[in-house]
Amino acid sequence: MSRLAVPPHYRDAALFVLLAALFGGSFAAIKTGLAALPPLFFAALRFDVAAVALLAYVAVTRDRETWLPHTRGDYLGIAVAAALLIAANNALLFLGQGSTTTAAASVMYGLNPILAPLFAWWLLKQRLAPLGALGIAVALGGVVIIVQPSPESLAGGSALGQLLVLGAAAAVALGSVGLQWVEPRMDSVPLTTWAMAGGAVLLHLTSLGAGEAVPPLVSLAPAAVLSVLAVAIPSTAIAYPIYFGLIGRVGPVRANLVAYAVPVFATLLGWLLLGEVLSPWTAVGFLVVVAGFALVERAVIREEWLRLRRRFAASEADRPTADPPCDD
Repeated sequence: MSRLAVPPHYRDAALFVLLAALFGGSFAAIKTGLAALPPLFFAALRFDVAAVALLAYVAVTRDRETWLPHTRGDYLGIAVAAALLIAANNALLFLGQGSTTTAAASVMYGLNPILAPLFAWWLLKQRLAPLGALGIAVALGGVVIIVQPSPESLAGGSALGQLLVLGAAAAVALGSVGLQWVEPRMDSVPLTTWAMAGGAVLLHLTSLGAGEAVPPLVSLAPAAVLSVLAVAIPSTAIAYPIYFGLIGRVGPVRANLVAYAVPVFATLLGWLLLGEVLSPWTAVGFLVVVAGFALVERAVIREEWLRLRRRFAASEADRPTADPPCDD
């Protein structure tokens, strides 16, 4: 029996939703882990576990020639991903969240999809159409509606913390564009594996340089261990290869729109798993985010709509007509 062929745009759309769910589901686990571990060391430990898990998977499932870097683009891709998407992003984000409010951090990190087109224009000479830019702005408005940052929460957070989170967003935007610019040839899964290993080393060095007091790992409570595993496996070892793969196939600007879907899933999962109150404004914000996505992906939506209309018209034409009534 032949396997059912799935159109690439359906596959990427499903992976986009899965990625948003994986990233959005990590917030509760990160919060639990930060109560027991210093932020930079926790980020490094996250990628230690994820890199080992992915390396074991790649070694078992891939031929040796496919999971080792060969070209200049492969090595540059690993370096860009390790330095910007792994180390700089997580270090700045974890440090920034420690000195600012969640609402302020969410809005600052939500600027990532706005920064990506600027770097894409600089490095890739790609210009975003006016309606695409409007869609990104509309989606950001939906995130603001969901998070609902008040002037007090924005002003109450440390300005330095907000700048650090903004730096994390810039690192993600530049790293995702740079990853496409250097054009690595190797598959996204082994590339992600080596990037995680390199990023983990950089984060450990940063943790040592910052003088973080690291508790003995054997003394960690079961809840802290589970939080590390929950963040490292589904939200890192599974999520990051999906993210890197989307960057290569749909481009950094569209892949980074996941930053707008993450708060939606984080809010919904908080309601389902933690019993958090779901505000009616969350539904409004979700619809606004969807409207923004529709503006950005208007060409794909139009093509799919026309394809469905053609299929419906063909099925109507092929439907047998009823026999005329008999006069006898």
